[in-house]
Amino acid sequence: MLTLQNIHKIYQMGDNTVNALRGVSLQIEDGDFVAIMGPSGSGKSTMMHVLGLLDTPTQGSFKIDGKEVSQLDEDELAVMRREVIGFIFQQFNLLPRMTAAQNVALPLIYSERNPDLSRAIGFLDKVGLKPREGHRPNELSGGQQQRVAIARSLINLPRIILADEPTGNLDSTSGKEVMKILKDLNAQGITIVVVTHEEAVGAQAKRIVRMSDGAVQSDERFAPIGNAVLEPRKPFPVIPGLRGIMHGITEHFRQGMQTLAANKVRTALSMLGILIGVAAVVAMLAIGNGAQKAIEEQLSSLGSNLLVLRPGAVRVAGVSQGAGGVSRLTLEDAYAIKQQISGVHDASPTVTGNNQQVTFQDKNWNTQVVGASASYASMHALTPEIGRFFINEENLKRARVAVLGATVVRQLFGSQNPIGENIKINKVIFQVIGMLPEKGGSGFRDQDDVIVIPVMTAMKRVLGKLYVDYIDIEAASAADIDSVLALIPELMNKRHNIPLSAGDDAFQIRNMADIQAALTESSKTMSLLLASIAAISLLVGGIGIMNIMLVSVTERTKEIGLRKAIGARRSDILLQFLVESVAVSAIGGLMGILLGWIMTKILSAAAGWVTSISPESVILAFFFSATIGIVFGIYPARKASLLNPIDALRHE
Repeated sequence: MLTLQNIHKIYQMGDNTVNALRGVSLQIEDGDFVAIMGPSGSGKSTMMHVLGLLDTPTQGSFKIDGKEVSQLDEDELAVMRREVIGFIFQQFNLLPRMTAAQNVALPLIYSERNPDLSRAIGFLDKVGLKPREGHRPNELSGGQQQRVAIARSLINLPRIILADEPTGNLDSTSGKEVMKILKDLNAQGITIVVVTHEEAVGAQAKRIVRMSDGAVQSDERFAPIGNAVLEPRKPFPVIPGLRGIMHGITEHFRQGMQTLAANKVRTALSMLGILIGVAAVVAMLAIGNGAQKAIEEQLSSLGSNLLVLRPGAVRVAGVSQGAGGVSRLTLEDAYAIKQQISGVHDASPTVTGNNQQVTFQDKNWNTQVVGASASYASMHALTPEIGRFFINEENLKRARVAVLGATVVRQLFGSQNPIGENIKINKVIFQVIGMLPEKGGSGFRDQDDVIVIPVMTAMKRVLGKLYVDYIDIEAASAADIDSVLALIPELMNKRHNIPLSAGDDAFQIRNMADIQAALTESSKTMSLLLASIAAISLLVGGIGIMNIMLVSVTERTKEIGLRKAIGARRSDILLQFLVESVAVSAIGGLMGILLGWIMTKILSAAAGWVTSISPESVILAFFFSATIGIVFGIYPARKASLLNPIDALRHE
């Protein structure tokens, strides 16, 4: 039962106030067939909109089965519309890109999340249109379109059918067919409310309510309400949980693709921006990754995979043992690291002595002496350009052999060849067997002012050290560095019996700072360049998507009004347009990835550049393209969801 008491509806049109309804009180019983009649401007259409929950009264009470609905919010009204009311519009309001069966099934998207076409075909059969189920609206006559609209209004098994000028755009024969269908529905117990200005249509109703100037002028009954009782509608079998949500998104995606396909050129142009942006990102990341790998390979020869293990400070009973303490490093530690930690390519125990005096004949020089293993040369890219580096056997025998840096050679030998000559380091005689490659200065330190000798020779014969100062550790690859960093402390704490409370401070592990800094700096520069290109390209593509979606909202305003009239909530409309936006950007992103791959191959073949497309770069490019669709699709989608259903339906 519908009950209206003292309903007022006031519109503000600029400076003018329009009183569309003036204190209307009306009651419509279940199973009645009511015609609301009156001239244009009488308020009958506004009455229809209030009865159909498409508009809310400014003042007054409106109840359905005793439930006050005049103050419900838009989403609550949408749920009430899809559960109680079916609409038949004068303009039919069929979506042109859908078949008759798809138009009939449209309300099921919002009531059951499942547009069951077989069920829709069954309702088309009831109105005599089963053979036309696959035809689009432009392939149907006016009467057939109206019958499709009637079938759509019945799909959710409503208790009330509201028909706005149902025969206004039909010829007399089609009009009679439509009225016969309405009377048959009323005979089944469905309440029918028809808004019309045609006396012939009103005469077929059981009751006529005449309106003028927004008020009821007369209310006459010509036939009693039928005895048919409408069976209570069972709850909709809504697909539950995440499965239902995904089913709804899938259906929105399918409809979105239909919409985009109907505007192929415009859709393609909007995709073009995303396509170019993603292709540029993929290509630049491939070039950047290739260049970075080349840099890493070059720097790895200088020690880019090198770690340095030093003793730390251990606290025993709250007293610091200073640098080293019980965590002093030994030759055996280096051998253990090399043998027991996977991912370690080599380890070199090292001792150093600064300002050590070295002499040759009448010349002397103070320099740094480094005692290292035979692998030190390969780990630090110090293979001698002249002569050779000492071997492991010479280290074990504590041989007195030395490899000189370029600065030491200049100071002691000038232009003379040093190979084979004898020098004294702290008065101990050494034979020069090689000359280190020249590396130049680094900050305040001259990297060439150094002498390298076997570590065991340095410890026993020159520096008198029982422990090594640090251990150079070379990881097998850059990917192994993290695992090696994690395993070294465990091994060293175990070997030196370091208590758990002091384990974090017992040893220090550092990467080669200068080389790592160079690599990091180059990576940052490359990343900044790629980010700038990606941001500009994808921003342009995102603006294109926003543009097409705003145009789409404007063009489909009436469709939005229809969807809200048949039960779509704001979130449903928002999701519909957002899915379309993401579809445009995602498809453009996939095409951009393909184009980027082709561009990369062409550049690699034509220019000989090293390129590398990683799965991460492809995923990143696709992720950003989809994100652009969401970010730039939110505003148009929200704009669509906030449209007033009445204003949207009236839009031309």
